[in-house]
Amino acid sequence: QVQLVESGGGLVQPGGSLRLSCAASGSIFSINAMGWYRQAPGKQRELVATITSSGRTNYADSVKGRFTISRDNAKDTAYLQMNSLKPEDTAVYYCNADYLDFLSSGRLRSSWGQGTQVTVSS
Repeated sequence: QVQLVESGGGLVQPGGSLRLSCAASGSIFSINAMGWYRQAPGKQRELVATITSSGRTNYADSVKGRFTISRDNAKDTAYLQMNSLKPEDTAVYYCNADYLDFLSSGRLRSSWGQGTQVTVSS
């Protein structure tokens, strides 16, 4: 299995910035894509940004131009740089990784991080 460890969440004022990190570790695997999702109280989990191993990115319209996802393949780590934060960005942010598990005949699997709280004060 793959474990994802997130860090970087916290409390910021509107207009501030945060940088989230997600490090993947575990047995033999190959990550196809990583992404960031968020879930606010009373709302469903939504996609924030994704990035493939080749660097192709995808963003939710609500964060495009403000957030930047990046990835260090050598370190199996994804980052989310969040600028110009708004109160509506307040949520628990989750890291996700889709990977091939070579201990299970290359089966495609998915793992989620524990989540990190991002709070943007009003």
